Amino acid sequence: MWILGLSTILAVLLFPTFWTAAVSVRSSTLLLARSYSLPSPNAGAPLAAWAVSLARQSAADVARVATLAAAVPAKAKPKGKGRSFVPIAPGRQILSIPNYVARARLGTPPQTLLVAIDPSNDAAWIPCSACVGCAPKSSPSFAPTDSPTYRPVRCGSPQCAQVPGAASCPGGPGASCAFNLAYGSSTFQAVLGQDALALEGGAVVSSYTFGCLRVVTGGSVPPQGLLGFGRGPLSFLSQTKDTYGSVFSYCLPSYKSSNFSGTLRLGPAGQPKRIKTTPLLYNPHRPTLYYVDMVGIRVGGRAVAVPASALASFDPATGTGGTIMDAGTMFTRLSPPVYAAVRDAFRHRARAPVSAPLGGFDTCYNVAGGGVRVPSVTFAFAGGAGAAVTLPEENVMIHSSSGGIACLAMAAGPSTGVNAGLNVLASMQQQNHRVLFDVANGRVGFSRELCTA
Repeated sequence: MWILGLSTILAVLLFPTFWTAAVSVRSSTLLLARSYSLPSPNAGAPLAAWAVSLARQSAADVARVATLAAAVPAKAKPKGKGRSFVPIAPGRQILSIPNYVARARLGTPPQTLLVAIDPSNDAAWIPCSACVGCAPKSSPSFAPTDSPTYRPVRCGSPQCAQVPGAASCPGGPGASCAFNLAYGSSTFQAVLGQDALALEGGAVVSSYTFGCLRVVTGGSVPPQGLLGFGRGPLSFLSQTKDTYGSVFSYCLPSYKSSNFSGTLRLGPAGQPKRIKTTPLLYNPHRPTLYYVDMVGIRVGGRAVAVPASALASFDPATGTGGTIMDAGTMFTRLSPPVYAAVRDAFRHRARAPVSAPLGGFDTCYNVAGGGVRVPSVTFAFAGGAGAAVTLPEENVMIHSSSGGIACLAMAAGPSTGVNAGLNVLASMQQQNHRVLFDVANGRVGFSRELCTA
């Protein structure tokens, strides 16, 4: 994923994330929106307020990365073909959340929701009526009693055995299947159900399995729900495999874009013909996540001296380490030795005095008077000399128009624990790139594409 964008308080500057059988091949492209709210850069907000906002998002990224450690069931094998074009947008101004969102219709008659698109999670979670701790009543929720096609999923069913974590069935085989889960800094309880689901521009899935939220603690759960695009059996990818062939891509617009100018393309048809690809790796300890083999990083066109062990793929015995693509984390996190090498090379090439750290970023510059040369950053992947992505300036630096400060939009990941050594290539670094996830053919692809309105 090569994207990110804030908008209101900051301006982003940087260089150059079913069970229904199908009768015919489908394709869809959906527009994506980003949702994350920050003070406007033109509102005269003090630099301290900008730093607080960045620190808050940085903490949210840390909480999210911590939850990526959870193991989930292995994926089902893909088959079939299809195409659909779904509009997506940043949820920043729409819902004040750090996810990209798409319009979805759930139930009969359809109830419209703005659901977060998350490739690092599997099950869909939708706030249902009477949910305790869900979003305010002003935010739409799903009313199962208003949909005659809604059906609860019972304990003992195959779907109940596939929920993330462990199913809760105190009432026995005939009771409703329930599960508990953590998401970012939140926890929630949900019951499993099925109903008709359609993303705007996509095909209708007559019996989509999702979690109906009943109790939520914390503020990380998207207010209108989430649709998981991971690799597990309850993900959108798996539940629509006969329609879309386990293939999707997205182009994430800048956080400055408030409309649905981004797109989520479902199915192999309509994907870019000329695209740089690298093998998609499968980590049995974290089967939901999209792992790639990052083999090098260049700053200003020059290779960064990074220990080979720090860029190595995940440890097959423990599942730790490696590099994943994630559209739900805003700022790229590199393992401490990798980040230190990239940061030092960046400072050397920028040739400007570094100002005080801000909001969790330690490489910031006073750009009010100009004079800062921002070097390019290139991520190189296994798959040949062409498997590399060079980020333009808008993907490398995050800039505050209030105070004239710009910072390198990357940070060091944890040095200890289950996520030590993990590199997370996040949404800011993916913006305005088409990122292809072709699970059927075991590859991830990247191509430059402007999708910011």
